Amino acid sequence: MRSLAGPAKCAGLALAALLAGCHAAPASRAGLAVGSSSHTLNFGGMERTFRVYRPAGLPDGPVPLVVMLHGALGTGSQAESSYGWDAEADRGHFVVAYPDGYKRSWAVSDDCCGPPAASHVDDPGFVREMIARIAGLIPIDPARRYATGISNGGMLAYRLACGTDSFAAIGPDSATMLGACPSPAPTSVIHIHGAADQTVPYNGGPGKRDNGGQGTSPANVDGPAIPALAATWRATDRCGEPATSTAGDVTRATATCPGGRAVELITIAGAGHQWPGQPGPRGAAARALGLDPPSDALDATHTIWTFFAAHPRGG
Repeated sequence: MRSLAGPAKCAGLALAALLAGCHAAPASRAGLAVGSSSHTLNFGGMERTFRVYRPAGLPDGPVPLVVMLHGALGTGSQAESSYGWDAEADRGHFVVAYPDGYKRSWAVSDDCCGPPAASHVDDPGFVREMIARIAGLIPIDPARRYATGISNGGMLAYRLACGTDSFAAIGPDSATMLGACPSPAPTSVIHIHGAADQTVPYNGGPGKRDNGGQGTSPANVDGPAIPALAATWRATDRCGEPATSTAGDVTRATATCPGGRAVELITIAGAGHQWPGQPGPRGAAARALGLDPPSDALDATHTIWTFFAAHPRGG
């Protein structure tokens, strides 16, 4: 492991860093460096990589963990630089993990998405192993583990909620749920979606990059209408009917549920396939990732963390 918190010239040996006037990030008592660090593990016969951000001044004892999952064609490094989670972690005193998808995508069903789906990669297993590795470096509160992600990454957040009880809450953005989810554990959910999203359509059905799940890079993006998906999780969590409010372009439908859980759907009128409130990738990078201009109607990062902080794992 090496700290990536300083500029590129500081990435070499300690002596060279000192000569260059750099300061290495100090190691925590638990073995995880302050700042951003890169890590590798072997899982499923492959070398998998991830980044971890640890704020300075974390309180003693177990701390929350947010897993931020990049979209298709993204990377953990791109997600770290695009969506504002490090700054939110500084304010909220939690750790953030940024895993890298195999060939920049995540397997969330038999026919989505990309090379991981074609190769039947066990991405939920990789994420669980990553969490175990991080917990060996710094104490993580098992009641305050959360997963969020954009697009294909948000789809993996749903897959994690379907197949594990590792997370207290998930926060997908511009995503849907694909594949079977027969008996998920009750989990709090906050879902943010632009009503004009054409990549993962708000009203369900195939998105504009859907290829029917064919070839070596399958992408069968044909999910339910997003309000129906929220209703599915309200049923899972045994929630009451949602209370709905609208302010400007933002409509919130929020349901409270037993065990301190909640299911909230935030719909942004006129917004496309994007992460609201953060600059995100720009220019050619945004086009390569298939992202629309970010809406300024909502800060998705702060909104999701506020929801996470209010919904640890309950009974």
